[in-house]
Amino acid sequence: MNGLRVVFMGTPEFAVPSLRAIHASRHQIVGIVSQPDRPKGRGQKLIPTPVKQAALELGLGPVLQPEKLREPDFLAALQALNADLFAVVAFRIMPEAVFAMPPQGTVNLHPSALPKYRGAAPLHWTVLNGDSQTAITTIFIQREIDAGNIILQEPRPVYPEDTTGDLHDRLSEDGAQLLVKSLDLIAAGEVVPQRQDNSLATPARKLTREDCLLSFDQPARAVRNRIMGLSPFPGAYTFLGDQVLKLYRARVIAENEQAGKPGTVLRAAGDQILIACNPGTVSILECQLQGRKRLDAETFLRGTPLEEGQVLGNGENEKR
Repeated sequence: MNGLRVVFMGTPEFAVPSLRAIHASRHQIVGIVSQPDRPKGRGQKLIPTPVKQAALELGLGPVLQPEKLREPDFLAALQALNADLFAVVAFRIMPEAVFAMPPQGTVNLHPSALPKYRGAAPLHWTVLNGDSQTAITTIFIQREIDAGNIILQEPRPVYPEDTTGDLHDRLSEDGAQLLVKSLDLIAAGEVVPQRQDNSLATPARKLTREDCLLSFDQPARAVRNRIMGLSPFPGAYTFLGDQVLKLYRARVIAENEQAGKPGTVLRAAGDQILIACNPGTVSILECQLQGRKRLDAETFLRGTPLEEGQVLGNGENEKR
């Protein structure tokens, strides 16, 4: 079986394992498309995207970084690469002038059980909603976002201790292998595309700052899911006094008992930070006070004593 000439399109760390996997396969990467370098840090130095950095390390190129995907110069450069197929992982919405260009189509790796969680944040919403199972899916891109015909789909578990970051790392590696399998099938002419059932589609919208402000006035399971689903980025937060307190990992201790006013610190000793919910109790396992490092509960309590009866949230430090 002859390999395909592939243009790889992606930007963040999630896409890097796929780039490496295709490079190690029988397929040939003839070009990279990534977001433009952006300024970062105090010096506002231009920083290459993770995909561009990986491509340079692997000696791959050329790397195209258009501001707009409809730029005539970009489209001409892309056409000149004479690719059989485009492989897309965590890139951006693209016009038909791009995704319809290669003769074998444009393939996208998506980290959900499509048609479930179409949109910008499928990993986050999987954990936010407390799902115990997800999937990795490859599709042919079409006009409607994430609605293309399915090439391959493989289920994957979501473990009770998983944050979105944990799921991200695992599915990025698993997805890379699924993407190569998909390219192999396409090269062999053995793909049998499956239509998605649009009636089962659910959105996975982009998260906002408002999504990250945590309310303890909800069941403990929902509080835990929000903390884990927003970890490590963008991060769930509440307030300790007038300081922002980010929460990264939590565990449900009790689900049905109403132990106190929502947000009340029920215990703050040893390695336990127990917070009342409505109903139930969560244990905060990792957190970060404004201007400080992310710490486990025991280390946090050594440097930031909490009093039982304090109430988190609303920018106030209340007593019961």
